[in-house]
Amino acid sequence: MKKQLIAIIALGCAASVMAQGTVNFALNGTGLKAPIYGVETGNTSVSKTGNTSAGLPAGSTVYTGSLLSGGNFLVALYGFTGQGAAESSLVAQAISTFRTGSAAGYVPTPNIVTLTGIAKDAPFATFQLRAWDNTSGSYATWELAEAAWLKGTIAAAKSATFSLAAIGGDVNTPPILLGAQSFNIYMVPEPGTLALLGFGALGMLIFRRK
Repeated sequence: MKKQLIAIIALGCAASVMAQGTVNFALNGTGLKAPIYGVETGNTSVSKTGNTSAGLPAGSTVYTGSLLSGGNFLVALYGFTGQGAAESSLVAQAISTFRTGSAAGYVPTPNIVTLTGIAKDAPFATFQLRAWDNTSGSYATWELAEAAWLKGTIAAAKSATFSLAAIGGDVNTPPILLGAQSFNIYMVPEPGTLALLGFGALGMLIFRRK
């Protein structure tokens, strides 16, 4: 009987540890409007972060690129338990396409995600959004997309990290991603382009000294 009781307690503890929290993978809702934008018009290497005047909460950032729309663009949600967790500790949680038309820039909702490594009703967790252009169909995961992005092959970007309180579980309902802000995807200049820019800057410096 004693052994059975110990086994039941152990199973209960294991179930408690394995029980995972939930969030609503949404970028719009009560108190939140933070759509994701495409590359800037005229300069695809410009990176911007922050909500527009129409966002919630309202900001002052102005984007000239189009809102990401449809299945050619993907966004991944990364997260880990705790407030202010390091970006390097974040774990992939979900991937989504984008809505179209007047809802472009947002992901389909409701989109309830069962989290990995974040317990039910956790007081805080840290999240980040990572978006990219998958028009070619070759980059189904962020890991594949990031490698191509850093080589200058596709446009992509990562949001600032943000902490989200009251993770869903037995007590809390799955919260939307309050704390997320708009950002745009952009191209990383190819190494050759960076080298030319460096030589150009050096030439200007020498010219000025003369």
